[in-house]
This record gives sequence, structure tokens and C-alpha cells, in this order.
Amino acid sequence: MTNILLCGCSGRMGAVVSDMAAADDNVKIVCGVDVLGEASGAYPAYETLGDCKEDADVVVDFSNPAVFDELLAFCVDRKMPLVICTTGLSEDQLAAIDKAAEKIAILRSANMSVGINVMIKLLKQIAPYMSEAGYDIEIVEKHHNQKLDAPSGTALALAEAANEEGKLDYVYDRSQVRQKRDRKELGISAVRGGTIVGTHEVIFAGEDEVITFEHMAYSRKLFAKGALEAAKFLAGKKPGMYSMQDVI
Repeated sequence: MTNILLCGCSGRMGAVVSDMAAADDNVKIVCGVDVLGEASGAYPAYETLGDCKEDADVVVDFSNPAVFDELLAFCVDRKMPLVICTTGLSEDQLAAIDKAAEKIAILRSANMSVGINVMIKLLKQIAPYMSEAGYDIEIVEKHHNQKLDAPSGTALALAEAANEEGKLDYVYDRSQVRQKRDRKELGISAVRGGTIVGTHEVIFAGEDEVITFEHMAYSRKLFAKGALEAAKFLAGKKPGMYSMQDVI
């Protein structure tokens, strides 16, 4: 049994994680933390990390960058492994994560979906060949109209997988440039509208043919499932930086 402290328990993802954990005999959320101090009722919820009294094997974070610094310090102080699901972190926060990984086990992923992480693994294998063969690479991501960051962290993770050798330049907007597409470009486009949970498309456009990899998220359950699998994996691990690639 893996005991979890859920940070961000009052949010949309927190509610989904709570429901899925309740149906999983191998995990238990022992307490939650959120500024609202509200949860499903299946476990105590606190407004601050300092109020937590329960013992947990791992922290799962679905909060936001504004409270992340406090959370990271809490985990280092308590020697608790941390699964980071929060996106939009600053460069300073990312640097702090790398430093904290010297003291605790940390798993960070732009997307907790198993399918997305399989897609990343495949891109690392085929993208160098496709680029060398003259295929143009474009990434299009779509999300709901409430999402704050653009492009998505997942789109950037896909771009990094396709550009592991660092030979391509990311281009986010061509509206101000009137010229042909450079062969060294990797275009990344963001669409925001309605209640789209998340769609990511990687396009390899060649001479007279197009190869497309697409992942569509129909609900937040797949992200919750991935987070719980990550928590099971990370509990008890030695200090270091881990990813969903390790989980799969």
C-alpha cells in the first residue's frame, strides 16, 4: 500500500485523483492540502502543509507554481519523494528541483499520460531519421479555453523528443515573417477553445506524403492514472530525478 499526500486536492485534477485512488487497492490518500482546505471527504484536507499530521510515502502535486516553492522545501525537509504534475514552473523553480533531487526522489513529467510518454519514446527513435530524410516537423496542440500556458508543457516535451540532437529551431509564430519555411524549423502551434481536454499532433511532412502521430485525451482520468502509477513507482526510491519514461 502506497500512502499519498495530495497537494491541490480541491482542484479539478485533485478530485479525479481522489476518485481513482479510492478505487485502487494499492494506494491510499492519507491527507490533502489546498488553500481551500476542501476535499472529497474520504481524507482530511488542510489549508497549509504545516498542518499535515499524517505520514505519507510520497507527495503527488497537482497544485500551481505559486505554492510550489513551499511544497518543495516541505518535501526536502521531510525526506518525502515528490511526483510533480504541476506545469508552468519558472526556470528558477526547475533549477531548484534539480538541486532538491540530490536529497529526495523526484519524478517530473509534462504529461502523466502513459500514451503520451510512449509517444515521446517513439519520437526519440524516429525523429532523427525523419529530419535527416528531409521531413518537416510541426507540432499542433489543442486545449480548453481556461488553460493559462501556451504552448503546453507536453508540446514542448514532444518537441524536445523530436529535437534531441538540438539541430532544429523552435518557431511559435510566422505571422510577422514573409518567407519560405526554413528546413531547420520545428513549428509549434497552440489552439485554445471550449472544453478540449488535450490533443497533441506531431506532423512529419515530406515530399508527397505526411506521417502523423496524434494523441487525444478524452478525460482527466488518464492523467490521474499516470500520477498514481508514478506514486507507486517513486515510493521508497533513492534520491534522484525520475520521469514517466522510467515508469513505463
